[in-house]
Order: sequence, then structure tokens, then C-alpha cells
Amino acid sequence: MFDLKRLFVVSALLCLTCGFCFADQLEDDWSDFIHFTAIGRFELAKGYAQNILQSNPDPIALLALADANPRAYRLLLKMEDHSVELGEVSGKLLAIIEDGRFKKRTEPKVIRQEIKKLSTTMRAKAAAQGRLKNAGEYAIPFLLEALLDKERQDEFTNIVDTLPKIGRDAIRPLTMALNIKDISVKLEIIRALGDIGYDQALPYLKYVIENDSVDQMKKAAEIAVKKIDSAALKLPACELFFLSAEAYYYHADSYAPRKADIANVWLWDADAAKLKRVEVDNDHFFELMSMRSCESALVADEKIGKAISLWIASFFKAEAAVVDQPSYFKKGHADAMTYATTAGPEYLHVALERAIKDKNASVALGVVEALAANAGEKSLLYRVGQGQPLVKALNFPDLSVMYSAAIAIAAAKPNADFVGSDKIIENLSAAVTGTGAKDIGKELSDMYALRAVAAMHGVAVTRNSVIDLTPARKALVQATNGSWQQMQIQSGKVLALMPSPDAQRAVAEMGLKSANSNDVRIQAFLSLAISAKQNANLLAPERVDAIYSIVSSDDANAELRTAAAGAYGALNLPSPKVKELILDQAE
Repeated sequence: MFDLKRLFVVSALLCLTCGFCFADQLEDDWSDFIHFTAIGRFELAKGYAQNILQSNPDPIALLALADANPRAYRLLLKMEDHSVELGEVSGKLLAIIEDGRFKKRTEPKVIRQEIKKLSTTMRAKAAAQGRLKNAGEYAIPFLLEALLDKERQDEFTNIVDTLPKIGRDAIRPLTMALNIKDISVKLEIIRALGDIGYDQALPYLKYVIENDSVDQMKKAAEIAVKKIDSAALKLPACELFFLSAEAYYYHADSYAPRKADIANVWLWDADAAKLKRVEVDNDHFFELMSMRSCESALVADEKIGKAISLWIASFFKAEAAVVDQPSYFKKGHADAMTYATTAGPEYLHVALERAIKDKNASVALGVVEALAANAGEKSLLYRVGQGQPLVKALNFPDLSVMYSAAIAIAAAKPNADFVGSDKIIENLSAAVTGTGAKDIGKELSDMYALRAVAAMHGVAVTRNSVIDLTPARKALVQATNGSWQQMQIQSGKVLALMPSPDAQRAVAEMGLKSANSNDVRIQAFLSLAISAKQNANLLAPERVDAIYSIVSSDDANAELRTAAAGAYGALNLPSPKVKELILDQAE
């Protein structure tokens, strides 16, 4: 019978042996890389570096090799900065080493061991505090875990002494831990935040002053605020949260996470009564934290409307990073546009004013599109201070924003003139002709062209007195001469409503042009009938004759002939022409 136990033992030994082989190979490749680098044989050195990279090495193992030979590590740093041949591979090796350093200092087992050492000798305590400071925010959940453990009360003083020594990295998890119910631990968190001394903690401490039911807690928070910035006592918590949200929104250096590629958002798990860490992409960390700070501002005071505006701007900015939404978003969490269209125009205009000032196209575009979806004429021309954000957007240095702003205002059909209204039709005309297609791409350019011509049609139908379509006539005529059928038809519909000989003639030419499809020609004659009813006959006699030749032709497509006849009749021509048509069919 097959011995499964023996097979398991042999397999385990093979795995262990392979592990040693890989470790030996990594050490050999590292040694050879350093050796050939040191003697200037860069081609050979590069080969060994590539061997290391292709083996997907354990970051902690590579870190151990680097730490064992400080001169080799310094040589690697030098190669990254100064060597053409080895710069790229050296940078990749350094990144793996730094990842090993990060993993080593944040390993839970190591952190728990260092916390235990805090309550041994003075020398061991100092060393442990240094290592815990290196672990930064990752150490905080384990320090709090120890503080809450009733069987470790003898360690309480040493752990409390260590909390502020973690430094700025501790602020985000500690502020979330202020939700803790244990009064003695919460009191020490407040004191630690005051001792750390960074302004990120101010709104949370002021919220304690304003809302905590325990006087001792309020007094401790007041002392902590005074240690950081006593002027903050004059501001409400909601305002301090808003200022914090702005600092995150503008990527303040003092609010940045320590690691370049990942960051953590800290939450409080009320059910488990402990901190919860959510790793997020650094590309939208600041924006996510700005949103959370705005949420805290609204919890502190629901009337702080500017926090709603900044939250919306932050969400649009976060989406522009094109990374997955954070895992702490609940299932079915809506996108930024959904929240923006739900918000009132007042909040959107404040967000737009910020985006224009910052020249942030992604935020500006999102807000303008939301305004277009839910705002009327009065709302669209809302003032923020002395300016009208949406009118300013007509001159934004981004085509998508300019086009969207023009479409939004045109769709709202303003009934009063304003400074800059001429930019509406200028932008719409540019969109119709595809100006800037190279910058925004053909697909997006085509979409804006159709939206622009639809907006023009709405203006023409209502005979809006503010938006003069005359400057767009050339662009519309150009579109009727193109090959894009949908655009030809829609442009013809707009031209049909314009009291201009050139407009009517362009529509007629579109119907007469045999190279056009029957669909385009039929729609052109339908538009010509509308033009003729509104503006009478503005065509030259030879064009009228050409239309008549279609009406009287036995070979013409039946639908085309019917549409041409409708247009011909709408021109309201003298009776001799109609007589000819009647007599031509008589036997």
C-alpha cells in the first residue's frame, strides 16, 4: 500500500531543500552583483541583478543581505543615481529592499514583542520605543489592545509613555480611537494627541470639548488643544474639520502618509471595539480623507454647507485617479455624479468656483455636467461672491469643460443677457465643427458635437433672445456638407429655424445632393418645409426647379418625392408651377 505519510515527509523535505536552494541562489546572485558592480563590470552585474528580480525574491531576505553589508547598500544607492547601465535595476532592487524594511517593521508579531519589551529594562524600553516609532501607525492598534487588557495593567504606564513618542503617524488611528468607551484609555489618547502636537488632531479634540459628557475629558481635550494651537479654541469643531478637509484636498505635506505607494484609512469598529485599517491607493488617499473630514464637519454641524461642496469636489477628484473605490464604501455606493446631481445648485456652484480657481478639469467637468442635469436658468447663473462660476467655465482652459458649460447654459435658455453670453455660441460652434478633436479624442468630440447641435435646436425652437445663433450658421452649413449623416440631419433642423437665405439654401442643397443618402435627403426636405413655412421662399429659381424635377420624376424614390413635394408646397410658389405638375400627369 502506498505510504502517504512517507510521501508527505519527502515532499516537506523537498520544499525545505528548495527553500534553502532559493536562499542560497539569492545570496550568490547578490554577492556576484555587488562584486561585478564594484569592479566596473556593469554588463555582468546587470545580469545578476536581473536574476534576482526575475526570482521574485522575499523582500525581508533581500533586506537582510543589504543590512549585512552596508558598503554594498551604499554602492547600490550610488548606482541608482549615477549609473546609466545599472540605474534602473538598482532602483528596482532598492524598492524591494524598502518593501522588506516596511514589512519587517509592521509585522504584528514583531510589534507585540516590542510592546512587551517596554516593561523590561530602561535600555530595552528605549530600543523598543524606537522600533515602535518606526512601525508608526501600524503599532497603534496593538498598543491600544495592550492598554485595554485588564491583565496587563502593570504595563499601562510604559505604554502610555510610548503613545506620543510614535509621532505624527499615530494621529489618524488615535483620533479614530477617540470613539473608545474606556474612559481611562480615552483620556490617555487625548493627552497623547496633545503631546504629539500636530494640528490634524485639533478638530477631534474640539469635538470632544463640545460634545463629551465627561467634564474630565473636556478639560483634558482643552489642555491638549492649547498645547497644539490655543487659537483653535475660538473655532467650532465643524470649521476645524473643514480646514482639515481642505488640507487633505490640497495634499498638505504634513497630512501625507509615510509610504509612497499605499496609505491607510482608519475606522472604528464599534461592534469589536477596536481600530480597523483599510489599505487604499495613495492616488486617492488625500481625496478620501478630505471626504471623511467633510463628513465629520457635517456631523459636528449639519448646516456647514461648504463641507457638502468640498465633499463633492473631493469625490470627483478621487474618481479622476481611476482606481477602485475603497473597500469601506458600502455595497452599491453611488458614484460622484449621483451625489452631485442630488445636491442643490448652490453647493455645486461653490464646488465649481473652487475647481475653476484650481484649474482642476476633472472636478469642473463633473460639477458642470451635474448642473446641466438638474439646474434651471436662475440656478445656472448663480453668483458666488462677485462672479458666476458657470459663466467663468465658458473660458476654462479645457475643451470638455467649455463645451459642457455652453451646453448647460444653452439648455437652460437664459432670458436675460449677461457678460460673456457670446461665448456660449462660440463654444457650441467649435463643438459642432469638431475643434479640438485631437485634444479630447474623436469619440468625445463627436458626442459634444451632437449635444451642441441639440442645444442650438432648443435655442432656435424657443427663439431665445439672449443667445444669437447667427455666428453658428457657418459651422452648421459646414456640417450639412459633411458625410456624418446624423450631424447633417440635426444641423439642417437648426438651419431650418434660422431666418437666413444662406440657411435655407444649405438645407435645400442637402436635399438636392444626389450623393447624400435618401434618409438625409428626406430629412433635409422636411426641414426645408419648416424653413419655408417660417421664412417663405428664399431660394433661387434654379433651385426651385431642381426640387420640382424630383417631385415630377417617375423614377424618384417615393418617400423622397413625397418629402420634396411637401417642401415645394411650403414654398407657396405661383400657380403656373402647380399647374404644370397637374397637367404633366394628365393623359
